[in-house]
Amino acid sequence: MIAVVFVAGLVAWTFAEYAIHNWYGHVAKGRNEFSREHLKHHAVKGYFAATRKKVLVALSVLAALAAAAAPLVGAGIALAFTSGFALAYAGYEVLHRRLHTHGPRGPYGRWARRHHFHHHFANPKANHGVTSPLWDLVFRTYERPGVVRVPEKHAMDWLVDGRGELRPALAGDYRILSVRPGRAG
Repeated sequence: MIAVVFVAGLVAWTFAEYAIHNWYGHVAKGRNEFSREHLKHHAVKGYFAATRKKVLVALSVLAALAAAAAPLVGAGIALAFTSGFALAYAGYEVLHRRLHTHGPRGPYGRWARRHHFHHHFANPKANHGVTSPLWDLVFRTYERPGVVRVPEKHAMDWLVDGRGELRPALAGDYRILSVRPGRAG
């Protein structure tokens, strides 16, 4: 039973990830601190909200979640669910940062980057699930990314070489949109 509840916590995070990103981040359009931080993440290459802020909010939410659930379902089940939720959240934070800072390794890494950067650079109303497309499929906000067109000023370091040119191994998945005359995009 504890293992099932732990997995339920993992899955519950995927819904929270979608909901926070879409409704609290994008639909809110700057009307809350998370939305303002998130919009800055879209606008400024390499920007992430301070880790200490995220940790403080996460600890508060996790404590409240466990405290609210314990009287209803017992401490063990509440702890199992909260632990699964917390582990999935931590995994999301690591994955999201790595999508921006490291190149793809393996099929999931390739998919996750294309899925996420389609959201960043093609349609911010689509692909809100970073770790999974599940809730995008449920809420019909999923779009299959084609070749992702990345504005030159937002090109991730792993995407380009020292001259700012697209790495040849990634040419099937990405294009750099250049503002320099005579440069292909």
